[in-house]
Amino acid sequence: QVQLVESGGGFVQPGGSLRLSCAVSGITFSRYTMGWYRQAPGKQRALVARITSDSSTFYADSVKGRFTISRDNAKNTVYLQMNSLKPEDAAVYYCNRNPVRFDYAWGQGTQVTVSS
Repeated sequence: QVQLVESGGGFVQPGGSLRLSCAVSGITFSRYTMGWYRQAPGKQRALVARITSDSSTFYADSVKGRFTISRDNAKNTVYLQMNSLKPEDAAVYYCNRNPVRFDYAWGQGTQVTVSS
């Protein structure tokens, strides 16, 4: 059974930074492309960034140049370094495989709040 445990969220002022972590178990982590997703109130969950098994990366235009996704296959963990945070980055952040299938379970997510 796949388990995804996100952590590292919190409250920051605009311009601040946070580093999110997602510990993954129940799959052969190193074989999968992993993604970070976010869902703001009233909006659909959307892909923020993804990283392939060989560490090629993709970023949504809204976070390009500010966020960095990385992975540690030895720790079965994917990270999201978020810099220059904006109020519009506030959301619950989730990790999961990419692409996501309808039957993939989600973790509890980690809340990011950006406000002055």
